[in-house]
Amino acid sequence: MIFGFMQQHEAKFPIAVMCDVLNVSRSGYYAWRRKSESERGQANAKLLETIRKAHRDSRGTYGSPRVYRELKKQDIPCSENRVARLMREDGLRAKTKRRYKATTNSKHDFPVAPNLLQRDFSPAKPNQVWAGDITYIWTTEGWLYLAVVIDLFSRSVVGWAMDKRMTRQLVMNALTMAVQRRQPSSGLIFHSDRGSQYASADFQSLLTRHGIRCSMSRKGDCWDNAPVESFFGSLKQELVFHQRYPTRFHARQSIFEYIERFYNRRRLHSTLGYKSPAEYEAVYFKLAA
Repeated sequence: MIFGFMQQHEAKFPIAVMCDVLNVSRSGYYAWRRKSESERGQANAKLLETIRKAHRDSRGTYGSPRVYRELKKQDIPCSENRVARLMREDGLRAKTKRRYKATTNSKHDFPVAPNLLQRDFSPAKPNQVWAGDITYIWTTEGWLYLAVVIDLFSRSVVGWAMDKRMTRQLVMNALTMAVQRRQPSSGLIFHSDRGSQYASADFQSLLTRHGIRCSMSRKGDCWDNAPVESFFGSLKQELVFHQRYPTRFHARQSIFEYIERFYNRRRLHSTLGYKSPAEYEAVYFKLAA
């Protein structure tokens, strides 16, 4: 306790003076400090190995806030500042963002549905509100288009489809997967942009067949579908921009693995209290039982 007090105040008072006042030897104090620094260094080295593993398991996508939350889930004692400092000193950082363009084509003659959400992206239960959109991935063979359906309750990707063409069948396949997986009750809202794929008669007929209500963003307003835009940003930032896909097949395999094995099951979301979509839903169903 005495040596700890001295270490905290050695910048204010000379060591010799404190040793005299507290009646301790300088050699004893310096020996204690060397031992303390050695123990702290060993503890930091051990913690850094754990930090590196958490960062590696996240595919290099986690910055210090998410790494800290991951360590807390494992009951590893540490502070967020300590994690940030060790990551900074070790050169560990989250992958950086790059811009991407929109794929919406709203120049069509199909009817446009009203915006039922009005940016309320926090439904109280699973399978109340889904949202969908399309993005693209470059491969040496050409573009690969990805359509997803996301449950806004847990931000889980409940349906997806990929193809070399951006057609209405692409979004219909994604929705069909979601319906088969989740078996939603009638009255579910499906939100999208005004793209021709979603406004098409075939897609609207599919919604009606399953008792799903249609909602569409306002023209040219990407914020009306922000959760899906956020997912695409994460996908590009954390995976696609760091890959060079020789074929569409390689891209498909990579994206499937990211969605099903990492994003849905393991990736921590700040909007979910740093839980994965699967964990967030598991907690909900446990409390609802």
